[in-house]
Amino acid sequence: MNKVTEQMISKVPQVTLLFWIIKIAATTLGETGGDAVSMSMDYGYLISTAIFAVIFLIAVVAQIIAKGFHPFLYWTTVIATTTVGTTLADYVDRSLAIGYAGGTLLLVTLLMASLYAWHRLLGTTSVASVNSPKAEMFYWLTIMFSQTLGTALGDWTADTANLGYVGAAIIFSVLLALVAAAHFWTQISKTTLFWVAFILTRPLGAVVGDFLDKPISSGGLALDRYSASAALLVFIIMCIVLFNQKPAKGCC
Repeated sequence: MNKVTEQMISKVPQVTLLFWIIKIAATTLGETGGDAVSMSMDYGYLISTAIFAVIFLIAVVAQIIAKGFHPFLYWTTVIATTTVGTTLADYVDRSLAIGYAGGTLLLVTLLMASLYAWHRLLGTTSVASVNSPKAEMFYWLTIMFSQTLGTALGDWTADTANLGYVGAAIIFSVLLALVAAAHFWTQISKTTLFWVAFILTRPLGAVVGDFLDKPISSGGLALDRYSASAALLVFIIMCIVLFNQKPAKGCC
């Protein structure tokens, strides 16, 4: 393996327990942060999506041109995908009036199309294969679609399916536990399980975020969105600073 390939791979972190902890915190932050801008600041879904889309594009470009793995840059990009995913999903579901089910179906289609095109052009969707600008673009596009889908799916489960935020959080936690069990005790493709888990962590973060900041009358805790977002951001920063994340070398 040449040095250029190693450098490209090193920009993607190893998939460990710490990775999933930060991922769930980042998706929860995406929900509270997205709601803070679109609702608390009253910018609306469309303008908020435009704001976060610009941040997302800048972060992705910075990530692609980076020469190595930089944890703060990587997780900034992930947070950017989850905030734009939150407001975009809300815009599709509510402003376009296609509903949570319609939004979920649309986003599932876009996500599957992204994964199909990625596999068709590059032969694999493995995280360990993210070793070129083209692969990185597919990686971040797929992540953005998965984050957006997760918001719509979380809202559908909590509201349309009438499970509430706590009930939905339990459902997604159980599903993630099943994926983890499959990872350790079955021969199912690790790449497939990675993307299933990656997708499921987003609705889990979405419903946890809604539980934190939605009104008590709606089943939430009515916490201040700014304070909740700040607390989550501090937690993520502490995880990055205190624990040494290593670049991926050959998993998923």
